[in-house]
Amino acid sequence: MRTATSTSPATGTPAPVPSRTPDVTVTVIVYNDAGRLPRAVASALRQSHANIEVVISDDHSTDATEEVARELAAHDPRVVYLRLPENSGGCSAPRNRALEIARAPYLMFLDSDDELPERAVEVLLAAHRERDLDFAMGAVHRIREDGGRRTTWMPHLVAERRTLDGIEADPRLLFEHLSTSKMYARAFLDRHGLRFPEGIHYEDQLFSAQAYCLAKTFTVVPEPVYRWYIAPYAAADSASISNQRHKLTNVRDRVHVQRLIDAFLAESGHEALREDKDFKFLKHDFRMYAGDLPYRDDTWLASFADLMNPYLDTLAEGAYARLPRAERVVLRLLRDRRLSDVRTAARGLGHDVAPRRVTPDEQSGRVYWGEEVPASPESRRELDLTDLDLDTRPFFTALLRHEITEITRGPGASVDLTVRTYDPALRLPVGPQRAVLHLSPGPRRLTVPFRLSPVRPGLFEGRVRLDLAAARLPLHGFAGTRHPVLRLRHRGRTHTGILLAPLAFPPLTARVPYRTGLTPHRVTLRPEGHNPGRLQITWQPVGTAAKILGPAARRLSTPRTRRAARLLSNILR
Repeated sequence: MRTATSTSPATGTPAPVPSRTPDVTVTVIVYNDAGRLPRAVASALRQSHANIEVVISDDHSTDATEEVARELAAHDPRVVYLRLPENSGGCSAPRNRALEIARAPYLMFLDSDDELPERAVEVLLAAHRERDLDFAMGAVHRIREDGGRRTTWMPHLVAERRTLDGIEADPRLLFEHLSTSKMYARAFLDRHGLRFPEGIHYEDQLFSAQAYCLAKTFTVVPEPVYRWYIAPYAAADSASISNQRHKLTNVRDRVHVQRLIDAFLAESGHEALREDKDFKFLKHDFRMYAGDLPYRDDTWLASFADLMNPYLDTLAEGAYARLPRAERVVLRLLRDRRLSDVRTAARGLGHDVAPRRVTPDEQSGRVYWGEEVPASPESRRELDLTDLDLDTRPFFTALLRHEITEITRGPGASVDLTVRTYDPALRLPVGPQRAVLHLSPGPRRLTVPFRLSPVRPGLFEGRVRLDLAAARLPLHGFAGTRHPVLRLRHRGRTHTGILLAPLAFPPLTARVPYRTGLTPHRVTLRPEGHNPGRLQITWQPVGTAAKILGPAARRLSTPRTRRAARLLSNILR
């Protein structure tokens, strides 16, 4: 048996680690993250199953990480500190070096900016001890650092406990490509020589695809085993690799690792999984870039197409067929290099936003996305919107498009919006339309009626003044973000749609003295900045009342007190 060593913080000489063999080794990889490393290590050390080893694998940090890691190792004999002689630039090398000295028969991986729930080791180890498994996996909680909102990653895949004899039993699991959500049997990794590929990014995707395909038996448990902290608005130079989608090298790396996965599937006899893997790439990997495409210029989009299209041409047709029509439209426009149209189409993803125009083909009776009938059979197939029944579907599901073309500051805390509504299927009669802007920062909606006038068939325009001081807030104030919506009525039916803001305009901020100055707020209006780019309004309580009323109201909030607060709110208004 190999004996792992830690390093003495005083002398730099090896110090012996306790001889008792740990049940599980948790590898914590770190690079220049001295501030969060103690939290990650503490989450491993406080596991309900205590017989573990924690290997801190430092990718040659240049900040205070080394000092912090040595201090952690000095205070708990279960902690081993390993420092790479030079920076590798990725996650693979520090994980692989830790594997070389890990003493336990079972292995887990933890990033320094994340945590393990207290029973993670216990739950996964119990699954291994019940069956002879190659690995066990559980649920991942994603926690947004900008507000603490918690969601479960791929919840439908981990909803119930089950043991599978190979990935073919449920190829959907290819979507769950995180190496950190799993506990591996060391014998399984060694038997197949399975290690993280070095020198590339998105190493988890290749490693996990290989693990899924090589594993004979693995168990899924619904309990949470990993806390993944998400910083969606981190600065570009400090964002995670997944959040650096603005870099074309990021696109190149993602495509490269997909080609490596494809080669592995072919070499290992798992080509039957290719359509499922291609669907995962289109639905997850490409979809992440698609939400950003409205914000890219023509030069970037042209380079993106150069990198992406050759790979898109290799994917299974069945994978495309499984996508929603809106996503297939964006993919086809990109492959046809209709770059301006790509931006327009990408703003509708996930929100049922119409194109600005559709074109009927009188010969075939089909209806196509855009201003012309596509030239190629492939494009006609993918841009065909006929099956959406644009002219006959119920009005509340009608495909309309509401774009703000101009925003100007009005008096006080008001803004004047010029709104353009596109109605490509001509659902609205040619004539003035009564529209209503809705905004709900509190329990009572702010409702602003205005008129949309016809410009031509299928296009309407109007102006509306939105006074942010008129929004009805709770008595204790409101801290949060809301997106106004536009509502139309036609023949007794109502349609509600999102408002697309100009993609870039300077934030407009005003201080609003709600409640005659008792609960002042700073209100900021800006474009959403990602995905469709909705108009976004954020309220932030300021002043003494924000420090007192807000926390007190949250502590005392009950149905009875909320009713009393509404009554008092009506009196004060």
